[in-house]
Amino acid sequence: MKKIKISMETTFWAIDEIVDPFKLINAFFNYCTIDIYKNTLSDIMLYVNKAEVCNKERPGDLFDFHNAVRSFIRGAYLLNFKAKRWEVKKAPKEWQIISQGSLNKEEYQNPFLVFDKAFEYKTIEEYEFFLNEIVHVSLSPYKEQFDYDLITPHIHLVKMLDAAQIINERGIKKIKNKVNKNRE
Repeated sequence: MKKIKISMETTFWAIDEIVDPFKLINAFFNYCTIDIYKNTLSDIMLYVNKAEVCNKERPGDLFDFHNAVRSFIRGAYLLNFKAKRWEVKKAPKEWQIISQGSLNKEEYQNPFLVFDKAFEYKTIEEYEFFLNEIVHVSLSPYKEQFDYDLITPHIHLVKMLDAAQIINERGIKKIKNKVNKNRE
């Protein structure tokens, strides 16, 4: 099997270049909390259709957000290939529904499903285009019309953030023997 290599370009917001997507998730959530990422994403989406500039006082923060989330998208793409050899540690038998975030029960129990669905829907390049467009337009004082669906990639990105948070919180373990796992 050919190994997929893609730079996650983490040196813009992290100290080092990170090559392991699991380490990227950890660094990503050490850089900012999931609440900050989701709130910033929501703010950006609100300003996409306004003739105002998002975060006028500190527009550079959106540049940092863009760089970190772009790296996250690249890491999320690589997680698709890790799902065959790694699994997220089991969810507790009972959990608060709020801990699921935007995920359904099945996605909460196996967060790798979220990345698989997201990249079936759009390519990595399309998610990066989406991110570039929303940040660019939210920083523009002009109102723009889109013939491009911004809602669906936004939903998938939020779900990927929630799934990554769960992976980061619960941790991962290597799948020892696929044959035995299929028999269970």
